[in-house]
Amino acid sequence: MQDKPVALVTGANRGIGLQIAKDLAAHGFTVLVGSRSFENGEEAAKSVGTDARALQLDVTDPASIAAAAELIRQELGRLDVLVNNAAISHTGRSQGMSVEEYAMLTRPSNVSLDEVRAVWETNVFGVLAVTQAMLPLLRETRGARIVNVSSGAGSLTMNAAPDAPLRSTFGPVYPASKTALNAMTLAMAIELEPEGIKVNAVSPGFTKTGLNNYAGTETVEEGAREAVRVALLGPEGPTGAFTHATLGTLPW
Repeated sequence: MQDKPVALVTGANRGIGLQIAKDLAAHGFTVLVGSRSFENGEEAAKSVGTDARALQLDVTDPASIAAAAELIRQELGRLDVLVNNAAISHTGRSQGMSVEEYAMLTRPSNVSLDEVRAVWETNVFGVLAVTQAMLPLLRETRGARIVNVSSGAGSLTMNAAPDAPLRSTFGPVYPASKTALNAMTLAMAIELEPEGIKVNAVSPGFTKTGLNNYAGTETVEEGAREAVRVALLGPEGPTGAFTHATLGTLPW
């Protein structure tokens, strides 16, 4: 087992995930850059630094997840931080549409169940599958942390308000997948709290990434900030929380 702490960031070959990887490396971690494409992960790892390694990891593929967990155990022998960042907003069928146009095609009355299943497979079930596979390693590390990258778009409380800016686009695909992720986060936090493993959800805000066709208003540096802060929480920090870097605690 190596002495240096190890962090795994899923979906880390670009965007917020890549920035989280860079920031954790700057805090002294060996960072595993999770990516569906090993080649893309290798390129990203080079930009992170010498203490970053590419890790082929497709969060929707059980064989890929199992192989990644085994590689971490064999080559590093530990895992201190898991950042579940990998996510998709749609399947690609809506490429070129505005957020409003996509929302109209994905109302509960007309949404394709295949679209819902595909997005939830990555954003919800993928998070649970990766967490389950990595838990044996995390449980062997004192003070391990799990960070789930969520979104304010999934907040039921905020979107229930009549004047909520995202209310008109709340639907069963991406927004509801983040609502489900928040529920997964709380369930994980409740189970793992007696073991000292803190599990929290963070909202990066409206960050300029490929997820929103670069329409965001915040930089990836700003979007990564809260995930990194929560990954580095000390023993006095919360578990089962949903937070944003500048807004603080968000309502579920």
